[in-house]
Amino acid sequence: MLDLSACVDGELAALALAGRQSAYGDLLNRHRATVFRIARHHCGDDDIALDLTQQSFVAAFAALNRYDQSRSFPHWLSRIAINKCHDWARRRKVRRFFSFARPLDAAHELSDPSVAADIQAADRQELQRTMAAILRLPAKLRDVLVLRTIEGQSQAEAAAILDISEKAVETRLYRAREKLKTLLSANN
Repeated sequence: MLDLSACVDGELAALALAGRQSAYGDLLNRHRATVFRIARHHCGDDDIALDLTQQSFVAAFAALNRYDQSRSFPHWLSRIAINKCHDWARRRKVRRFFSFARPLDAAHELSDPSVAADIQAADRQELQRTMAAILRLPAKLRDVLVLRTIEGQSQAEAAAILDISEKAVETRLYRAREKLKTLLSANN
């Protein structure tokens, strides 16, 4: 019996394509947290991020036969997740235009009893303010900021995921930070 936890992502993809259902589950378990974080930082809502995570995995598994094993599976999957987030944002803009609906409220964070309530409230407010500012960044800048700063991807990894040069990643990250700084200082 093959131990799937010892397999690399490319091997799991091949096993999944060969009909091994448990390989799909292993790929999902390995990468769902990363995909969820990417989605959450694009939409700002845990419920929508969960839906986008599911859509990303459905799309990835449907396209698994097109996955090039010479490329990094997490990069390939992150690119799919980012594309799903962009699709969601486009649909949201259209819905907002026609319905004049306001954005959904941010999900509530669980209380941490070790932190004083006033500090926790101030931190939560600052986090919501920062997340709202990140959501106002253009998608190209937000993608780089999320991958480099929040997901901790290297410049080379972010460039590979976004299919741009490392210099473009560096430039976009600088612009994203400057724009974010401007947005946050304007709200003070």
